[in-house]
Amino acid sequence: MNAPPANATGDVFGVGTGSATGDATATAGNAPERAYLVGVQRRGQEPAETAALLAELRELVENTGALVAGAEIARLREPSPAHLVGAGKVAEIAEAARAAGASLIVFDDELTAAQQRNWERDTALRVIDRREVILDIFAARAETREAVLQVGLARLEHQLPRLKRLWSHLDRQRGGGSTQRAEGEKQIELDQRLIRERIAKTRRELDAVIRHRGTQRKQRRRVPVPSAAIVGYTNAGKSSLLNALTGAGVFAADKLFATLDPTTRRLELPRGRALLLTDTVGFVRRLPHQLVEAFKATLEEALNVDFLVHVVDLSSPEHEAHWRVTREVLAEIGAAGKPALTVFNKVDLCAGTGEVAAARAAVPGAVFISAKTGAGFDTLLAALEHYAAAGNRAATLLIPHDRHDFLGVLHAAGAVLNEKHTDAGVRVEAMLPPRLDAAARAFEG
Repeated sequence: MNAPPANATGDVFGVGTGSATGDATATAGNAPERAYLVGVQRRGQEPAETAALLAELRELVENTGALVAGAEIARLREPSPAHLVGAGKVAEIAEAARAAGASLIVFDDELTAAQQRNWERDTALRVIDRREVILDIFAARAETREAVLQVGLARLEHQLPRLKRLWSHLDRQRGGGSTQRAEGEKQIELDQRLIRERIAKTRRELDAVIRHRGTQRKQRRRVPVPSAAIVGYTNAGKSSLLNALTGAGVFAADKLFATLDPTTRRLELPRGRALLLTDTVGFVRRLPHQLVEAFKATLEEALNVDFLVHVVDLSSPEHEAHWRVTREVLAEIGAAGKPALTVFNKVDLCAGTGEVAAARAAVPGAVFISAKTGAGFDTLLAALEHYAAAGNRAATLLIPHDRHDFLGVLHAAGAVLNEKHTDAGVRVEAMLPPRLDAAARAFEG
């Protein structure tokens, strides 16, 4: 079988899936990839929104280790089926990219497989969109078996309709003809079968991992400790917050998608109640649908908790859009109805900007903190205690000496406020979570 071109694996910036380095940098001795970015302003879209999306695309591309050689915004009245933009604009963008020394054009807007093929055929440059950049970052950052499988599945599903683009060089070599079957066509059929087989195999392996995670989740739920998932836009400071609260030691860095894998840690709240906190993968605007689907298993952590901790980077000029995007993704996975505590992070970077006052007025009940300095943590812990106790019922119980197992369950749940040992048993004043309410009624009276 002929070998596919260098990027046939979907590896846009030359890094293999699951790289332990965390960054898609150029290989030793080679210059970094030079990319030319194209934002698309559609009819009715505000220029500021287009500029913000293009700035975010720049950050995404730079997170791969590539160099941004230039950028522009293409204003679009009606999308072209062939190239998204008009033929004249195609020539302008290609000329600007070459003048900037770029070998890669990156669109912020989504390109169809046919549009991508047409661009590469007509410009002799590699052309990708935001989805492929995000897939590449995820592939470089995936470390656990589950994350590697999830990213691999997303990349295979993205690659399948683009095989014709990857093998177009064979058609050019042979020339082809109406009565002659091109080598590229035969190779595409073989590769389609192989990719479908790999997709099926990956799904089977991922299903096994998901079942194992479900077993772990059920084991955690046997101990009636309230739980919360930390959610938010990528780079909002979710992992930093988990580390600051629990000493989890989760990798945290000032870059997009620094961590992909959920981590659960136990937090002891001030009044003795325990809380299980889970860090989750960050969201981003225009997150590829394949990744939303692939990471639903991970994001299910946000569905199986008592409440959400929605972290927002208040120092970002786009924090309102980030808040909205997170809510939209949560709605997509079915978590929109969960109680949510909004936590505005990085207030240490907002001194004198008026953002704190504006956010306080816009989101009553929100908490304002700095995961870096610890500012606002007393208020945050009190808010977490309040959310963790939501729905709890005050009760006085007399637990016989031969039922110390249930007393242990109460302690594990952080429900015991006071206890006194008597001849008849242990008298306990407790705040009962809903999951313990029915079992505790046998000891009341």
